Amino acid sequence: MRNNESPEGRSVRLLRVGEQVRHALSEILMRGDVHDEVLASHFVSVTEVRMSPDLRHATVFVKPLLGADEAEVIAALKRNVRYLRGEVSKRVNTKYAAMLKFLPDESFDEGTHIDRLLRDPKVARDLAGDEEE
Repeated sequence: MRNNESPEGRSVRLLRVGEQVRHALSEILMRGDVHDEVLASHFVSVTEVRMSPDLRHATVFVKPLLGADEAEVIAALKRNVRYLRGEVSKRVNTKYAAMLKFLPDESFDEGTHIDRLLRDPKVARDLAGDEEE
C-alpha cells in the first residue's frame, strides 16, 4: 500500500475499476460485437463486477433479460471469454488484463423470493398485528 493510500481509497479504486469493466462489457454485449448466436439472440445485463485486490481477476455477474436461458448465456460468455477479456483490456486502462469469471446474478431471484414471502397472507397478517401495537 502506498503512503498516501488508505484502505478506503483502495476499495474506491476497486469499485471504480469494476464499474469501468462493467460499462465496457455492457457496451460490447449491447453492440453485438461478440459473434455468437446465443449472445446475439439475448439481451444480457451486466449487473455487477467485483475486482480482486490486485485487479487481475474480475467476477462478472450477469442476468439475461427475463432470466431466459441463463445457463446457455453463461456458457456462451465463457466460450467467448478470451475475446471479451481482450476488448475490456483495450477499454479499461489497467496494468494487467483481468481474468473474467461469469456468474449468474442471483440477487433478483432473492428479491422476488422475499417479496413473495412478504405477500403471503400469514406474514401479512403478522405484519398487520405488529402495526397495531
